[in-house]
This record gives sequence, C-alpha cells and structure tokens, in this order.
Amino acid sequence: MNDIEAEFNEALSRYEAGEDLLPLVDDFKKIINQIPNHFAAWTCLAWLYLLLKNNNEALFAAKQAVKLNGQDLQARMNLSLALLATNTKGVRENIDLIKRIMIMAPDLEKDLKLSVEDGFSKYPEWPELTKVKKWLDF
Repeated sequence: MNDIEAEFNEALSRYEAGEDLLPLVDDFKKIINQIPNHFAAWTCLAWLYLLLKNNNEALFAAKQAVKLNGQDLQARMNLSLALLATNTKGVRENIDLIKRIMIMAPDLEKDLKLSVEDGFSKYPEWPELTKVKKWLDF
C-alpha cells in the first residue's frame, strides 16, 4: 500500500472512531491535492462537508466524485443530498440510478444503509437524508 492510501485509510479510521470532522476535511483535501482523481477521497470529503452543512462545498466535491466514478452508490447519494441541500435540480435522476444499481448489485445496498445510519448518528434529524432514505425505501 502506498503512502497516500495509508493516509486515506488512517483518515477514514479516525472518522469511524468519531474524531472531529474539521481536521479530517483537511486530511482528505491533502490527499486530493496529491491525487486529484482519488474518487473515494472526494466522496469522503463530500460526506464531511454535508455533515458540517457546508452544502456548496459538498456539491462541488460530490460532483467530482461522481464524475470520477458514476457507479459508486455513496458518491451518488452524497450528490443527491448536496443537490437537495442547495435546492439544485437533478435529485430524481440520481435516486433512480441508485435504485437501478442496487437492483443489479443488491450486495451494495447494505453499505449504503450503514452510511444512512452513520449519517443520522452524526446529524440526527438530517432533513435531506430523511428524504433520501424514504425515496430509497430504507
């Protein structure tokens, strides 16, 4: 494993351990500065921005993640959340695509459900996540 992947895994572990979100934003930005096409780092950065209610930054990061890997469910969900939070069009298309991907790859649904649970644990009453959860029938 290279240094960047080690940094990514360490930052992800710190997130999972409940560390403060702001330093983690800087860690993922540092990774992206070194590898601009690191879609997983963009995905994590978008999620962190959403949790911090930095919705415009979240939208930018989510669009980058989806541009780099349009089949990633978490990236698509982040984009849906950011579109909702910024009152931008395109939510339905992303939700429909997530549903289609889950039909073709049902094993991916579990991870997305865990992400929804994680989101509510860090941001209870998250209005956009409440809508997305309902639309995805979770």
